[in-house]
Amino acid sequence: METKHFIAVDLGATSGRVILATVGAESLGMETLHRFPNRLVCLGGKYFWNIYALYEEIVEGLRLASRRGVRIESIGIDTWGVDMAFVAGDGTLAGLPRAYRDPYTEGIPEEFFRKVPRREVYDRTGIQFMNFNSLYQLCAARKEGCAALEHASRILFMPDALSYLLTGEAVCEYTALSTSQFMNPHTKQPDAGLLAATGVDASLFPRVVMPGERIGVLNDTAARETGLGKVPVIAVAGHDTGSAVAAVPAENERFAYLSSGTWSLMGIEVPEPVIDDRTYALNFTNEGGVDGTTRLLKNITGMWLLEQCRAAWAREGKEYSYPDIMRMTEAAAPSAAVIDPDAPEFAAPTDMPAAIRAWCRDRSLAEPADDAAMMRLIFDSLAAKYAEVLQKLQSLAPFPIECLHVIGGGAQNDLLNRMTAAACGIPVVAGPSEATALGNVMVQARTAGLVGSLAGMRECIRRSTTTKRYNPEKR
Repeated sequence: METKHFIAVDLGATSGRVILATVGAESLGMETLHRFPNRLVCLGGKYFWNIYALYEEIVEGLRLASRRGVRIESIGIDTWGVDMAFVAGDGTLAGLPRAYRDPYTEGIPEEFFRKVPRREVYDRTGIQFMNFNSLYQLCAARKEGCAALEHASRILFMPDALSYLLTGEAVCEYTALSTSQFMNPHTKQPDAGLLAATGVDASLFPRVVMPGERIGVLNDTAARETGLGKVPVIAVAGHDTGSAVAAVPAENERFAYLSSGTWSLMGIEVPEPVIDDRTYALNFTNEGGVDGTTRLLKNITGMWLLEQCRAAWAREGKEYSYPDIMRMTEAAAPSAAVIDPDAPEFAAPTDMPAAIRAWCRDRSLAEPADDAAMMRLIFDSLAAKYAEVLQKLQSLAPFPIECLHVIGGGAQNDLLNRMTAAACGIPVVAGPSEATALGNVMVQARTAGLVGSLAGMRECIRRSTTTKRYNPEKR
């Protein structure tokens, strides 16, 4: 098999990377060429993503790739879900995309359910209810009288907006659309009725493309500025979790996955959506995956809690490295009780440690005595939450769940993986930590003809990466 080179652009809520990947017959290598922060911008009390800064950083990463002197086969972009950019009639972006952590959607779902009943929304989409879903963002934007939406000629999800800036081609990638709560999971198209209830015409969304389809090539400006020429841009699984799950190195379908990072997402992969009384009651979501698969999963607040605590401690002059945190957490006594990581009080507090203490205090629970106890409480709570969600998945899965694959940055968290295996009672297989980028690359590699199927992609990743197994221990 010929060796080929690909670029994966992987953007998260706090940072981004441009990665050069090399795929050959017996090799799969990745090198991070450029790493950069992704910060929320607060303007007039509203939170936005600085998409132009992200574009500039991507272009810089592509410049670095061009200096390597290798032929780049294609470029793929994955990001977080739900957030959107509005394109004006002249083809320019109409302002900055609103960020999902902006509280402007608070109370909006309840208002929407007066137009379309809550159960009907779930039956039509199979998506769990979260305040920041795209459906409610559109309602909130309409309520505010958002001029960018009023005059939009196109609406693009974040990965599509960035590929649009690079190519000039507007598309709506399936896995990103599937996070919106206005996609029909059977037709895989926007639900015109739900959108009409928000005051938005479904025609504002461009053609839907599946992972592996070609979007276009770098436009004249991008081709010149990067030095790469007219390189194709491929629609990968644009939603980062879709890319990550495509990279699970599973040998069969009898697994659950935990994509662990700022957010944790736990689920199973099934051929068709599961939309019934059980999934509605449990608020499980059916999101799109590679090859039209469905990711039946639950969103769980992940290391966001710890990251925000670290930021608060740093403001007090206390800098804790991750090795410090692991050592302090393991030395601390197990927590007497746990918090709910998904509690709304933890969504965007100005002081996370204070929010956690207040949550405990309001429920007559012992507050963490010090920073080490706070770290331990977060780890214990995450492991307990993972066990709770896994138990629900086991009741829904059409197959026995034999192991839990932990992918993403959390695959490197040895302590939490041990605690998770103990809490869940099944083996945990950790790795690869670079699952999102690997899934992005392998979709491109399949488009280039290097692998033939999703199973083939996973086999290639299994051969080329190292995983670690944690067997359950008594705690």
